Amino acid sequence: MALTGKQKAAMLLTTLDPQTAAELLKGSPAENIQEIAMELAQLDASGQRDKKNEAKVIKEFYNSLQKNQNQAFSIKGFLNEMLVSIIGKEKTEQIQEQIRKVTGKKDLFASIRSASTDELVLALEGEHPQTVAVVLSELAPNKSQEVLSHLNDETRLKAVCKMTNMERIRSGVKERIAFMVSERLKSFKGETLAQKPEQVLRKLAIILSGLENDLRNRLLDEINKFDEESCKMVKILMITWEDIPTIADRSLQEALRKVDAKKLAVALYGAEEELIQKIRANISERLAVMLDEESSLMQEPLQKEILDAREEIVRPLREANEEGTLRRAQRK
Repeated sequence: MALTGKQKAAMLLTTLDPQTAAELLKGSPAENIQEIAMELAQLDASGQRDKKNEAKVIKEFYNSLQKNQNQAFSIKGFLNEMLVSIIGKEKTEQIQEQIRKVTGKKDLFASIRSASTDELVLALEGEHPQTVAVVLSELAPNKSQEVLSHLNDETRLKAVCKMTNMERIRSGVKERIAFMVSERLKSFKGETLAQKPEQVLRKLAIILSGLENDLRNRLLDEINKFDEESCKMVKILMITWEDIPTIADRSLQEALRKVDAKKLAVALYGAEEELIQKIRANISERLAVMLDEESSLMQEPLQKEILDAREEIVRPLREANEEGTLRRAQRK
């Protein structure tokens, strides 16, 4: 569809600083300024700016593309500063109130998109899978993925299935869902999800790992009397794959001495660079050559294969920790 004059003006203004935009609009009727402000607000509400159309508009007005556009441009800040400098603060507030009403009607999911992952998870708890599916379909892919990962298995499965048939959901249903979820979000504003049990036990494990062996073992014995499973988990969480950079070189060398090159290649797949360098610095030249060879021939491993390989490498470190022989690297 061809762009209207107001849409072109709004696009052009987004490429300018507020002062320059204000100069261009001085003398324009208040009605025109308000309509352009509405177009700017719609650009902001949609979260999308069509770079191709912007370029065409700029070329049309300036006969050349404007370079070095500000990628961190804030339409809201720009709009506010521009309007205040032209028509004053009071009139600006009136226009912005009208903008909020208009954009709120046109983009019912604006407040949902701006909510945090934790707030969304709390608001969607116990909701029908169709409601969850509609909300997820309106979020950015990475945010939708984050929310999905926190839902229970049954809701997650049903919601994903519903997302395959979104075209069947009527607009009226979407509007009701948007309103209902937006209202629920108000009661969860600023709230965060409770920590998972393993997060709490990991903190406990880190605390205990810094104690003297005798005291640590006595405390573990006490925990074991009340909850054997939690005690076992705490022992496991004292040393994890992510802790490898904190292990002293000598202890790490002893643990890696009998590691299979193929298993090590799988374990290092997709690992953090700091961790990779720590391990490479503590293996023999012969093992390093074999590791490079295995890495070059290896197909992309499954996630379970990676986790199993890492667990095998960490196991001797845990055993050394329980025996009290594991050394930690000196903090700098």
